[in-house]
Amino acid sequence: MTYLLVLLLALLIGVVAGLRSLTAPAAVSWAGTLGWINLHGTWANWVGNIVTVGILSVLAATELINDKLPQTPPRTAAPAFAVRILMGGFAGAVIGIAWGYRWGALGAGVVGAVLGTMVGYQLRRRLVAARGGQDLPIALLEDSVAVLGGFAIVGAAGAL
Repeated sequence: MTYLLVLLLALLIGVVAGLRSLTAPAAVSWAGTLGWINLHGTWANWVGNIVTVGILSVLAATELINDKLPQTPPRTAAPAFAVRILMGGFAGAVIGIAWGYRWGALGAGVVGAVLGTMVGYQLRRRLVAARGGQDLPIALLEDSVAVLGGFAIVGAAGAL
């Protein structure tokens, strides 16, 4: 049962990466730093370092701001999509490593990132159109879902 729960959490953190690519790694870094997930003695030990959490938090905050700029390319553009897949796989693997399920969780994180990218793009596009082209409220809603969802996911991982 734990294996399926870990895969589900890895899939969900991948969805977060699909919405905001750097929010997922920042959330797992916070979880490691706060001791919610045990990364000691693993390849991912560095993720729970205070320096890592600081850097990833600044990068994630910068991404939240950058997303609102008109010149920001769509998340489905090749470079942005690839980064989301990488970050989803990475964040999923970090969650999985705490229970010894690195490879399965990595795969689930990648699948989640693809789903989050594609569904998030279509949903945002449709919600913006329904609001007469007002993107900012929908972007802020998406930010909230990504950040709060990311921390809910790593909090649940810590409760396993």
